[in-house]
Amino acid sequence: MSAEISNQTDADPRVDAPLRADERATVAGFLRFQRETLEFKCAGLGSEELARRSVEPSPMSLLGLIRHMADVERLWFRRRLAGQDAPPHFWSTADRDADFHGAVADPETVAQAWRLWRAEIAFAEQFVADAPNLDILGDEPDRGQVSLRWVLFHMVEEYARHNGHADLLRERIDGAVGL
Repeated sequence: MSAEISNQTDADPRVDAPLRADERATVAGFLRFQRETLEFKCAGLGSEELARRSVEPSPMSLLGLIRHMADVERLWFRRRLAGQDAPPHFWSTADRDADFHGAVADPETVAQAWRLWRAEIAFAEQFVADAPNLDILGDEPDRGQVSLRWVLFHMVEEYARHNGHADLLRERIDGAVGL
């Protein structure tokens, strides 16, 4: 029998997006919920479980997803929107899956991943809060200029897709299913 992770319980720390708010608060709320979902899917697991791969030949793991999303947050908010010279933490042209390949069952690797992911989220949240509006632009080499609005919606999509992966990974680890 599988364990169940259910919404609306004391064990679920996630906060729903506001039902009646302006555009910024609404999309930021949906993004926060998606970020919290990734963390919730990883809750209570040790480094061995977090680093456990899905199925061959995929290098995907929950720890790899945390590392991947740290780099995704960094890419869009620091590099593209803020224009900072902020190289990726994990990804490289030599190893495009380094975020997953380097996701090993080492407590320091796990702590580093969480620390970097949370730091990138803190930067992103402050950037969004300080932005005069959602129409500010950043440069994306393959697409041209993108707005903060577009990036926020893209990040919701990015997390939602990977949270689907996290659902399956968590179920494979300990049978936990749910929201």
